[in-house]
This record gives sequence, structure tokens and C-alpha cells, in this order.
Amino acid sequence: MSQPADLVQAVQRALRAPSVHNTQPWLWRIGPGAVELHADWTRHLPATDPDRRDVLLSCGAALHHLLVSLAAADMAAHIERLPDPENLAHLATITVQPGRGSADDAALASSIERRRTDRRRMSHRPVLSHQIRSLAKQASRAGALLLPVTGPALRHHLTAALVHAAHTQAQTPGYLAELQVWTHRHAGARDGIPVANVPPHPVGLIEPSVLRNFPTGRLSQPSQLPGHGPADDAAEFLVLATPGDEPIDRLRAGEAMSAVLLAATQLGLATTPLSQALEVDMTRQELQHQVLHIPEHPHLIIRVGWRATGADQLPPTPRRDLCCVLLPPREG
Repeated sequence: MSQPADLVQAVQRALRAPSVHNTQPWLWRIGPGAVELHADWTRHLPATDPDRRDVLLSCGAALHHLLVSLAAADMAAHIERLPDPENLAHLATITVQPGRGSADDAALASSIERRRTDRRRMSHRPVLSHQIRSLAKQASRAGALLLPVTGPALRHHLTAALVHAAHTQAQTPGYLAELQVWTHRHAGARDGIPVANVPPHPVGLIEPSVLRNFPTGRLSQPSQLPGHGPADDAAEFLVLATPGDEPIDRLRAGEAMSAVLLAATQLGLATTPLSQALEVDMTRQELQHQVLHIPEHPHLIIRVGWRATGADQLPPTPRRDLCCVLLPPREG
């Protein structure tokens, strides 16, 4: 049985998980041989995320980061998801057991510190089909499907859905205020999206940008290389979906997101999780029925590509200290 110090270290690494607007909407309780993951509803963004989808996706990513960290430390874990029907904020209890963790999970551990959300123009170098298949395998291990959106017609419909979602949210009361708050944190803040991680939208696009329209930041776009024409790149768009759309499915989709992002980082790929189209009911249904034509429920779009030539390394986004996200130990 592991000592709490081992679990503290694993939770510390789990804090590097991505979350909507870097809100980090999670709380943890660490006890002898076990960790509890709880949603922090005070960090829910009601205008951006009316159904709390993003909170569960973010927490699912943190859960998977924890499992990867435990596996890398040669610890096996049993997971009980949504263990308390009377407390829906209690998302998972992870109990350390005798034995070794998953080798597949452990192999992803080195990507935790290197993963970044890259909102810049990517390279014209294509992502290969076998690389997409390997990412789909990672999603499948976590209980989700990863579906590429390929071909001009499907890509056009996807772009239209994303643009429609952006227009809808821009007219939603409170949305722009939430965006402003979480991209203009005070100096020294340990959450939110720093201006150093937000680029302006690239110019010369053939179609409208599919990226969320953040207030202009200070991150420079890579220069266009001669002979490449418009600023569109060769990034692929992959949709994460699960058979259901209950809280457990959204949590599992977050775990799959983490697995895909870490595996892509391991391959040297740049990634951008795109949740905007899924935050709006109409565009989420359009994506399911008119773009993908699937019975499964989409939860997230992941943009994957190669970092553009000459693009600078992205700085890490800040994270809250562990002491700020710990719940007190249970009595007895």
C-alpha cells in the first residue's frame, strides 16, 4: 500500500491537466491509500458551459493524468466513478492496490509536463493516418471513439458549426464577461489563460477560424513560409464521442481527451482542445447528426497538427498550488 506522500506527488502532477479557460475546476482529498476527485462547482462558467459539460471533461482529464502518474510510479489503481449518488460533486475514488499500473498509461507520463494547448497556425506538414489510428486506440482504451473529420464537405460543415456556436455564445448574456475575466487575471494569478499563450487569429484564411475568439494576446503567430499561400494549415480535426451523454460519459470523455492529448504530445504533435461547438445544444446536435451521422454523442473536438516551422516553444500555463485544491481529510 502506498504512503500518502506518493499520492501527493501523483495528485501534484494531475494538476497539469487541461481545463476550460484553465479554470481548474477540481478538488482532491488524499487519504491512506486512496484519492478522491471532486468537482469544484464554484469554478463552473454558467454562460460558457450551461450544462457543466466542460467541468466534467476537465475533471476527467485530471483523473486520467492521476492514473498515468500512479502507473508511472508502479502503482496499480482501482477507480470507482460517481461513487456517491447523494453527492454528484464526488466524481471518483481512486484506491491504490497491490500490483503494477498499466504500462500503456505509464508510457504517457513523460508528456504531462510537455503538453501545451497550441492555438497558433500549424504546419502544412500532414498528420499521417497511422498516427491518427494510434490516437484513436488511446481514446478506445479510455472508453471513447475518436472520429476524424475528413474531406472538404465535412470540414466545411464542421467549420460552419463552430462559427455558429461562436456567434450564439457571443450573444449569450455573461459569456463575454466570463471570457474577459479568465483571460485577464491579475498579475501572479495561478489560473486563467495568460496573454502570453493567446495569439491573434492568423490572416489570409480561406474559411473563418474555428478557434475560440479570445481577446488578443501577446503570442506571435509563426511566419508564413514562401510558397505556401493562404494561412490555412494541415491540422486534422478529431471528434471524441461516447455511447451516452450522462455525467459518467462526460467524465470518461475527459479521460479519453487526456489520453489523446498526451499520446499526441508523445508523437511530437501540437494539439488544441475545442469545446465551443459542444457547449451549444444546437451545434452539438448538428455535429452529431449532420456532420458525423453517428448515434454516439460528441463531447469535444481535438485539433491535431505539427507545430509550424519557426514557432517558439509555448510557456506553461499556471496552476494553483496543491494546498489550494485539497479538501480536509475525512474524520475517523
